[in-house]
Amino acid sequence: MNVAADASKTVSGVDDRRRPAPALLIATLGTVGVVVSLMQTLVIPIIPSLPAMLNTSASNASWVITATLLAGAVTTPISGRLGDMLGKRRILFANILLLVAGSVVCAMASSLVPEIIGRSLQGAAVGAIPLGISIMRDELPTERVGSAMAIMSATLGVGGAIGLPVAAAIAQNADWHMLFWTAAGLGIICAALIFVFVPESPVRTPAKFDFGGAVGLSIALLALLIGITKGADWGWGSARILVLFAVAVVVFLGWGAYELRRKSPLVDLRVSARPRVLFTNIASIAVGFSLYGMSLTFPQLLMAPEQTGYGFGLSMVNAGLALAPTGFVMMLLSPVSARLSAKKGPKVTLALGSAVIAVGYLCAVVLMNSVWEIMLAAIIVAAGVGLAYAAMPALIMGAVPVTETAAANGLNSLMRSIGTSTSAAVMSVVLAHMTMSLGVHVLPSRDGFHTTFFIAMAAAVVGIAFTACIPTKKAAEAAS
Repeated sequence: MNVAADASKTVSGVDDRRRPAPALLIATLGTVGVVVSLMQTLVIPIIPSLPAMLNTSASNASWVITATLLAGAVTTPISGRLGDMLGKRRILFANILLLVAGSVVCAMASSLVPEIIGRSLQGAAVGAIPLGISIMRDELPTERVGSAMAIMSATLGVGGAIGLPVAAAIAQNADWHMLFWTAAGLGIICAALIFVFVPESPVRTPAKFDFGGAVGLSIALLALLIGITKGADWGWGSARILVLFAVAVVVFLGWGAYELRRKSPLVDLRVSARPRVLFTNIASIAVGFSLYGMSLTFPQLLMAPEQTGYGFGLSMVNAGLALAPTGFVMMLLSPVSARLSAKKGPKVTLALGSAVIAVGYLCAVVLMNSVWEIMLAAIIVAAGVGLAYAAMPALIMGAVPVTETAAANGLNSLMRSIGTSTSAAVMSVVLAHMTMSLGVHVLPSRDGFHTTFFIAMAAAVVGIAFTACIPTKKAAEAAS
């Protein structure tokens, strides 16, 4: 029996709730995770055409991408806290309904504002992944928890990897609105699966919701992430960007002081400051940064014209298919990561995953002469991500009370999102400034791609360094 079941017994004397077969629960939550993460790459194939489709400028159209990222970052820790308080299944179901609603709004619209609203609702569903991880801890037998959490955590990368070619194929062969009708259909399937196969957890944290903390965190995150994602467009030294960063710093400091005085805070900063949690979250930022380096640069490299001397001129569909194996590698290595974590500890697994990511980017620098070489480098990076992402929940869960698992996992997912957002900004700046001319077109240069690979490799090394600072569970318990 797992910890949650034991907790339930102490309250009611016996835990006689109907439990689904572990395989069904894992398959259901894994499917939900893949569908939710698909939203991150859903519109990538139509990015060049978005301004014309929505009758707006390219700068305004970029908010269709940015809105999803911002909504996910803001709502993930809030969803986790609500899950701990009101029931994880209930909030998971609500997240999927938001995804469906957002998809329908986007499918029925052809102008900018409704698309931004719909994409924001889609992004709000990202909190389903940390909620799924916490449900697994509550409901599964102890021997199944490690591998199940690893699979769920890996869906963050898997959905994005397989979503690119699928979305490209749909966009290429049907009206672009079909992308969103497909997303709505997948969301309805997920909602039905949750309703049938996911039980409500008995683990609750009775408390009043911290609305002040939620508002403060939302303002600080929006200011920070808008500044990061729009820095290249608006100018890093522009007044708007500087004001946004200043607001982020001031509000984060005020929010932290406010949270420390709360009896039931949105984020328990004292728990988050524990070395095992703190250094895991910092390492998560670095690994998230490295992951998005692959997602952003490898497709551009494969689709660059052959006349550049380094590109292969692949279509979006073919480039997506070339990179699709990365998603399956992440999924296949998730159980391996769980077994390694059980034997050597999740700290070792996270360090190993970060090291493999660094090796993958080093291979990318050297192997740029054929499509299969790029595929090999991408697969190595994906293998490292699969190992690292699967180890993070185990580190977090082993360091927080059972009543705070959803909130803690939500915060960890937020750290990964900050890493990917920062990566997108940094990589975009590098590729925009290290360019070459091809006729009337300006394209990233070979040196530009090499620089992005070295930056991503350095981020992975930073991840190793912070992982080394994570105390072992025994040391953490002795210190407390």
